[in-house]
Amino acid sequence: MISKNTIPTNSIFSNENSPINSFSLDQSKHPTDPQPNTRKKETAIVYCEGNFAKIDGKTANGLVRQSEQYEILSIIDSEKSGEDAGEILDGIANGIPIFRDLGTALAHAGKAPNYLIFGIAPATGKLSSSERRLLLRAITYGINIVNGLHEFLNDDPEFTDAAKKANVIIRDIRKPRDKKTLRVFNGRISEVTCPRIAVLGTDCAIGKRTTATILTNELNKLGIKAIMVGTGQTGLIQGARYGLALDAIPSQFCAGELEGKIIEAFENENPDVILIEGQGSLSHPAYSTSSFILRGSSPNGVILQHAPARKNRCDFDNMPMPEIDSEIHMIQTFADTKVIGITLNHENMTDEEISNTITNYQQQLDIPVTDALSRPSKKLVDIVLSAFPSLGGSASL
Repeated sequence: MISKNTIPTNSIFSNENSPINSFSLDQSKHPTDPQPNTRKKETAIVYCEGNFAKIDGKTANGLVRQSEQYEILSIIDSEKSGEDAGEILDGIANGIPIFRDLGTALAHAGKAPNYLIFGIAPATGKLSSSERRLLLRAITYGINIVNGLHEFLNDDPEFTDAAKKANVIIRDIRKPRDKKTLRVFNGRISEVTCPRIAVLGTDCAIGKRTTATILTNELNKLGIKAIMVGTGQTGLIQGARYGLALDAIPSQFCAGELEGKIIEAFENENPDVILIEGQGSLSHPAYSTSSFILRGSSPNGVILQHAPARKNRCDFDNMPMPEIDSEIHMIQTFADTKVIGITLNHENMTDEEISNTITNYQQQLDIPVTDALSRPSKKLVDIVLSAFPSLGGSASL
């Protein structure tokens, strides 16, 4: 029989070279509930095998950049083992190491983390058979699980039985409330008197959440109280105080649930501005979430994220990316709003190409353009202050 407290050297987490021959896990510190933002950060290892710094690794990527709820101890991805996660992702080391398997990650941590976070967002929304075995094995060692997939592990008898035996928690981030409690749109969004800005995109996994997060942080640094409402699993895992996994909610309730979350943020926080994280793309036939965001938030302005060097839609190799001007036209036709700025995803672009694209887009579209990661954050803030100059009165410029 395998002891719950000791990882065997022949486990699926390790190979013969893993330094865990006599490694024992400390099971003394595990949370009794999963409530976010009520205590100091809980420790976590993020599983992202074969996908870190790639499109499907966006949950892990986001957690490396920011996490209000979890202290990220390490990333698991054998393809990038030995590297620093921040260095790979953004060119700046952040001290979060990448390991080849869970065994070596646990050996480095020295004791059991509070959570193992599944950091991949595959198009299928489901676990592979090997991933399933890994999570079940982690549970036997008393490690709680964070699952952002459409496959709800709390509905799976094998997982619930394992969790009960090990006295651990499984957090199914995308699982919505009971339908009886879900809200339909009722128009109360008009009571939200501060500017509402939606950060949309021309594709999925293009950096909408990252840009919205950076902008929220930078506005707050200036004394402009900004609240971000998350709409996907990664933002919720990062610790967003207000948000929902929009793509897991029945379509009848999407606009109303988002409206309700925005009203909650407005009434509870009295913010100067609310940023709404986008999902998918309005022009993308595989996703309808952008339409619900435009309806539910009724934004006063839109910042549009675009990847100029991306040839085809993510996960759709036969579907070309839209032109930026066509997406702008579609958004402004679909909703009573205005695109106030463009932000770039600079994948596969040189710094010179970024600069040239910014100049060209600004001349062609007569809209301010920047890159949230490679250009000064002031440029991003200026987009908002130019569109909503009244916010400047709150800023410590």
